[in-house]
Amino acid sequence: MIVMIKKYGSFFALCSTALMGWAVPAWAQSAHFDLAAQPAVRSIPLFAQQAGIQILAPTDQLDGISTAALQGDLDRQQALARLLKGTPLVVASDDGHTVVLKLAPTPVSTGAPARKAQAAPAPAEVQVADAAGGSLDEVVVTGTRDRGRTQFTTMTPVDVLSAKDLQDGASNQLLENLTQVIPGFNVQKLPSSDGGQFIRPAHLRGLSPDQTLVLINGKRFHRTAYLGTRGAQGPDLAQIPDFAIGRVEVLRDGASAQYGSDAIAGVINIQLDDRPGVYGYMQGSQYYAGDGTTWNGGLRGATEIGDGGHLMATAEWSDGTLTSRTHQRDDAKAFQAANPQLTIANPVQRWGRPDESSYHYAVDGLLPVGAVELYGFMTIATGEGMNDINWRIPDPKSNASVYGLAPKVFPGWDLRSVYPDGFTPKEGIKYTDYQAAWGARGHIGSDLDWDLSGTYGENESRFFLNNSINASLGPTSPYNFNLGTQRQDEFNLNADGVYRLDAGLDEPLNIAFGAERRLEIYTVEAGDTASYQVGPGAAAGLASGANGFPGFSNLQAGSWYQTSYAGYLDMEAKLTPDWTVGAAGRYETYSGFGDKMTYKASTRYEITPDLALRASYSTGFRAPTPGQINSLSTSQGLDTKTLQLFTSGRLSPDNPLAVALGAKPLSPETSRNYSLGAVWRTDVGLSGSVDAYQVDVDHRFSSSPTINLTAAQKAQLVAQGVPGADNFTSVYWFTNDFNTRTQGLDVVLDYTQPVFDTARIDMKLAYNHNLTMVTGGSLNANPTQKVLYEQGLPKNNITGSLTYSDNPFDYQVRVRYYGGWTDSSGNSTGDIFQTFDGITFVDLSVTYHITDNLAVKVAGENIFDTYPAKAVYQASRGIEYSRNAPYDTYGGRYYVRFNAAF
Repeated sequence: MIVMIKKYGSFFALCSTALMGWAVPAWAQSAHFDLAAQPAVRSIPLFAQQAGIQILAPTDQLDGISTAALQGDLDRQQALARLLKGTPLVVASDDGHTVVLKLAPTPVSTGAPARKAQAAPAPAEVQVADAAGGSLDEVVVTGTRDRGRTQFTTMTPVDVLSAKDLQDGASNQLLENLTQVIPGFNVQKLPSSDGGQFIRPAHLRGLSPDQTLVLINGKRFHRTAYLGTRGAQGPDLAQIPDFAIGRVEVLRDGASAQYGSDAIAGVINIQLDDRPGVYGYMQGSQYYAGDGTTWNGGLRGATEIGDGGHLMATAEWSDGTLTSRTHQRDDAKAFQAANPQLTIANPVQRWGRPDESSYHYAVDGLLPVGAVELYGFMTIATGEGMNDINWRIPDPKSNASVYGLAPKVFPGWDLRSVYPDGFTPKEGIKYTDYQAAWGARGHIGSDLDWDLSGTYGENESRFFLNNSINASLGPTSPYNFNLGTQRQDEFNLNADGVYRLDAGLDEPLNIAFGAERRLEIYTVEAGDTASYQVGPGAAAGLASGANGFPGFSNLQAGSWYQTSYAGYLDMEAKLTPDWTVGAAGRYETYSGFGDKMTYKASTRYEITPDLALRASYSTGFRAPTPGQINSLSTSQGLDTKTLQLFTSGRLSPDNPLAVALGAKPLSPETSRNYSLGAVWRTDVGLSGSVDAYQVDVDHRFSSSPTINLTAAQKAQLVAQGVPGADNFTSVYWFTNDFNTRTQGLDVVLDYTQPVFDTARIDMKLAYNHNLTMVTGGSLNANPTQKVLYEQGLPKNNITGSLTYSDNPFDYQVRVRYYGGWTDSSGNSTGDIFQTFDGITFVDLSVTYHITDNLAVKVAGENIFDTYPAKAVYQASRGIEYSRNAPYDTYGGRYYVRFNAAF
């Protein structure tokens, strides 16, 4: 929301205000107050309105704080003292017109750039409650290293999302909650997707998941070990405990020059919640269809340590059952009719959300030691999931590679004796994820802040496959397989500083500088030998490897690393009272790709105290990861035309066969980002911004066209020991030989206003238009990939919410609109495309504050049980709705949540 601090446009107005304050001190005046006992986040703006003053308060820390009722004609100072009595809030300062509140004792902070997530000194991390509109705003720390920037004064667009914003939905996963409040942020569901159903890709402004940088408390969060859609290896936001988050800042602008590689689309900075007290919740949800039952619970506690220190710990748990939006496959129907003596399951496989359970933990601490602050935090996640993949028909003729007979090799053995009704392999994952950061920071004099830190993160995914077989091993094959492990490790060392130089400008020149060393290690551990083994039945045409997902072989196993070094310089200067400029440059050198210089220039001009223009230009850079360069993979699919399984192998770009077929060594992606926008605020509580942008990405990373193999090429891969190569029908590899241009528009509106003396309304509306075009490179010869890049995500997204609060109730209605998009069947015999129209979902919730410390929320998502059009092109596979949809396709769901604060 936009700050409502008054700025007087003339010397006369300023003098008049000063003389009025001298003649009749504001606190000497009385006012009539009529406030009910209610949460402080509502009472403080109402008090400011009735008192006719401004109040600055740390609203991100007000949850769980309530104020007493206030009635009658009272001296304003006396009235505020009564309002705050019994709360941890105290008056930090007042000048007769503006009052700054703080928590007692005031947290101590250096404000050093690497600790952006922690509280800045009291004047910097407060929000404003204004008599005119009751609007609230916070100082942002993402995208600027000047401690005094707010959403209104920053030179690039930044969304600030509170813990409440993130907990307004039924999910406890950060990535799903972000999709419901940020229109340009999309997450695909991907059921039955060789790992993508568990580790879902997230897109900001339609760009790849690994083109958005994620920070926790200002520190880089590591990547996932899983290589997802088109090879993207971005961070997995689902591994961060949602209940540990105090707020999230989303920078919607290129920021590679400020934060380093991967910040092409923007930056998501997650700030952990260190408010003193104990907080907990319990929630249950279920879809209207009666499935997908999920239980969530969390507990967070924090306490102050010494003078300004703190220690926070969070634990969160989730357990969800699968959903299924499925009908019986055509081939299963025909096979059942032809074999009435068999009992074919109906449906033979489930398409939907997997069974999942997870545990998330976080700790965050700050300890002042003299003039230095020692700090650290850690996040930990463990979990597992299981989901169906394609059913195998028990027919030796149409499914000879699995059910074919090999009497010379396996006399008397027939897979139908094991799986007479066919079989549906169950793909699963067990994962662990953790990140730890530690450091020290302090001041040298009053002008220089410093911060030294280290971070270490690891993401590990172990895949397994149950209810399957390695057909080439015949009767000696196991039915359950450990497929192997992928692991990503990252170790960062950072030194950061900020110097404020008095250069005779309107404000001191803000100079930020620093250096970074980063080590990435990608590791593959082999699975069970039987998961990738080529058995004696392969000579008779029986498929080798675990059927559905061959395991990682000992030839694929290994560790690969990449080291990079970087240095940056980032300056902001207020040249005049109305004109601010910024410039940043960053030099990076990679062990495998040489060096690169990126830069950014930004500016903001204040036309009036309530209207400003802003613009930026930046270049970006993202180096390929060790995993993208070295990993191999095998996937199986079902052709919707022939209903035949096909097996596709992903080769390393350095593989000799891939090179012979046209593969080239991977090179870094580079980008150019342009943005132009305006931001405004009013005296009536209405504020907003509009920003147009263009992002040109060259050498963009994706997958090559699929190449059908000849017998000789297949034999070459078999000789190399590539698992499952004897069954490959085609191969592809990662490439970045193409360019795209993304153009878009973001519009954000916010309206906050007290009504009916004790109530308050909050309205938010956000719109994103995003259009991506392939402008050159190999994708022009690959129609499927070109269509998916240009049409695979909605071009228009809108989210809007209306919240009405009147103690003890909060009522909220939220509307989400997703525009049309196009999907592909992915067939080996030629793709089929289907375009889906736009769709609107409506969510509704009612929260009842039983006491100051206990509340219950009853809510529904997609309350009208709206479904998209059915995926006709996938109907033969039993899929009801597209598995690549950028929204939930499981219909409406309801949930009940209990919140407690102590």
